Amino acid sequence: MSGRWRAVHMEWTKLRTVRSTAWLVLATVGFTLGIGGLAAWAVGATLCPTPTGCASEDTPRLALSGVYLGQIAVVVLASLAITTEYGTDTMRVTLAAYPRRGIVFAAKGIAVMALVLGAGALGVLGSLAAGRIALPGRRFVGGNTVPPLSLADEPTLRAAIGTVLYLGLIAMLSLGIGMAVRHTAAALSTVLAMLFLPQMVAPLLTNEHWREWVLKLSPMTAGLAIQATKGLGSLPIGPWPGLGVLAAYAGVAWLLGAASFTIRDA
Repeated sequence: MSGRWRAVHMEWTKLRTVRSTAWLVLATVGFTLGIGGLAAWAVGATLCPTPTGCASEDTPRLALSGVYLGQIAVVVLASLAITTEYGTDTMRVTLAAYPRRGIVFAAKGIAVMALVLGAGALGVLGSLAAGRIALPGRRFVGGNTVPPLSLADEPTLRAAIGTVLYLGLIAMLSLGIGMAVRHTAAALSTVLAMLFLPQMVAPLLTNEHWREWVLKLSPMTAGLAIQATKGLGSLPIGPWPGLGVLAAYAGVAWLLGAASFTIRDA
């Protein structure tokens, strides 16, 4: 086994033997699937007064709405993967065993991203399956409204793949911030503020131009535009450009974390 893959194996072993990891992975899947399924079940056919009354309803986005809570578990998982080692002072042991810091940071990223992308895929597939079951039961899809959810539909497939990528980028963002600040509370508060604060501030802005730009540059609002399958013209930013905004945040955070890890003492 090469040195790089030995570092990945080391980080994977540390990650999977921490008790909180399993619970956070389950929370990612459970929140994404459960909240999305409940949202699909809760919608009623009274919203469809005519045979085409719900033609504009974005049912894939509705079924995938659980990602709003699922991402919080991802933030915690990725942040703890970094900050726990600093809190327990075991980072010195890690670097004594493998002193090449760039490879150690990359290995942590690979281990965390593998877990998050796997959990995200399970949660997304489960959400779409729950929506496919729940929406007909609520008389919301079929001949009189909109077709059932299917990955054979290109916009739905794009929303599904994009949601998994969104969770992966949230993990990358959290890893970078966690490495830069090296403290659990600071990392969690920073990332969660970046995600949710713009959505709280935007409605308070009276200037429509500034409100639109806040939403365009918000990592969560922009990133989750990838879920939209209807009304794309009314979005502050398009699906792929929006995911690109989140990728830019994640990339800057990753570079900041890598530079901090390289320059500062363990």
